[in-house]
Amino acid sequence: MIEFAFVIFLTLGTVIVLFLIGRKAELVLRRIESFLTYLSAAIILFVMTYVLAEVLMRYAFNSPLPGHLEGAELLLPMIVFLAVSYTQARNGHVGMSLLIDLLPADTRRITDICTLTLSALTCAVLAYFGAKQALFSWQIDDVTMTPPYWPIWPSAAVVPLGYLFLAIRMSLQALQRAVPERFPKPLVDDPESTSIV
Repeated sequence: MIEFAFVIFLTLGTVIVLFLIGRKAELVLRRIESFLTYLSAAIILFVMTYVLAEVLMRYAFNSPLPGHLEGAELLLPMIVFLAVSYTQARNGHVGMSLLIDLLPADTRRITDICTLTLSALTCAVLAYFGAKQALFSWQIDDVTMTPPYWPIWPSAAVVPLGYLFLAIRMSLQALQRAVPERFPKPLVDDPESTSIV
């Protein structure tokens, strides 16, 4: 319970710092999200190449790559969690807003602020306890069960990192809705644009 209270206190402190920094926090987070999204895309390309190489080695040369399945599985959380904050910034997640859309604008804004705040707190808690688990995995040198014995901690460490940036993004979105004059306009995907910045 003390850890939970610590996470809530730390999250509220972060929100205060984000409020004080304002516009700069948003712009810095956009750059970080873009970098992490490019990294996620690079991992996707690597996994595709890795799986293709394994298939070719297996069927063309009858010499499969050891640990390909575990290696690909360990990279999947990296693909998802590195880009999760970027997706949230552009409202790319699936949402159920049928009833919310029927509310008056002020009520909808208050509802958005409350939901984003609760979601940010939830992500902060998940980031904290996920980081503890990743640290434990690193301390015991946790590896996969089959050769070549891939380390598990890098994949485990990306999950709390993704939740951390998602919590920061949701906190900024709540602040954008609460005091829009202190922050840049929220990002919206432009179907004509090819840039992710």
